[in-house]
Amino acid sequence: MITSEKIRTLREKTGAGMMDCKKALLEVEGDLESAIDWLRKKGVNTAAKKSVRDASDGLITILENDTQMSILEVNSETDFVARNSDFQQFCLGLSKTILSNQYEGVNDILDSIFYQSDKKVSEELTNLISKIGENIKIKRFDILSKSANEFLSFYIHNAVNPNSGKIGVILKVKSTENFTDFDIFLKNISMHIAATDPKSISSDDLNEEIVNREKSIYIEQLEKSGKPKDIQEKILNGKIKKFYQEVCLLNQSFVMDNQLSIQQYINDQMKKYDCDINIQSFLFYRVGDTVQ
Repeated sequence: MITSEKIRTLREKTGAGMMDCKKALLEVEGDLESAIDWLRKKGVNTAAKKSVRDASDGLITILENDTQMSILEVNSETDFVARNSDFQQFCLGLSKTILSNQYEGVNDILDSIFYQSDKKVSEELTNLISKIGENIKIKRFDILSKSANEFLSFYIHNAVNPNSGKIGVILKVKSTENFTDFDIFLKNISMHIAATDPKSISSDDLNEEIVNREKSIYIEQLEKSGKPKDIQEKILNGKIKKFYQEVCLLNQSFVMDNQLSIQQYINDQMKKYDCDINIQSFLFYRVGDTVQ
């Protein structure tokens, strides 16, 4: 059944017209992601409007100790609550709880003892909800660990305090040298990730499903162009190369100097300081990205 709610959601995600959204949903039996692809293939989805998500406020909090760095998302109903000091302290205490233990998921955290408290995390959460009067949800968390010659860095965007904001990035880099301005170098990469939201470090580790999805869209568009097959192949290769430049970190243009790719920026530092640098991993969190 194609409901008005589904049509509205698709319209918010794509910027396409209401009738186009309804038609797309009918064609794919109501599946939202397939409907987005259908609109793109038909050339309807031209607005590229970002999704508007309900209940998408809250904070991303990042905390570190000697060997680890955690990133956490806690959702609230409004930005007003996200700026509440009790809410911020809860996020900070929860981050300390996460760094003090090994957890598989959110449910494990709820059953654990809150940092420097005699209450479970679930009890502290319930008390906070009662005090603030809004629904609050622990959404997700991750931890990166470092070993020899590895370095961790983080960046918070739209910060409400040094550890919390609306976008958070943690980065792990391996380097043979901790050179002058190395912290600035790491921060610059982290800030770039916050601005561009890359999907992988390089094209080699980009999810194959993402690539195949893009290819299928490009191929269907090209087949309608009437161009010869060899020309279509060249255009397809060019589109995929451009796609890699948009979504793969090392291929992206550096936001602080668009004459350089991130790989070229790294190469410049390696040459300058005679060292080897490799990006090991990164995590990008934006408030509301996983809220359904």
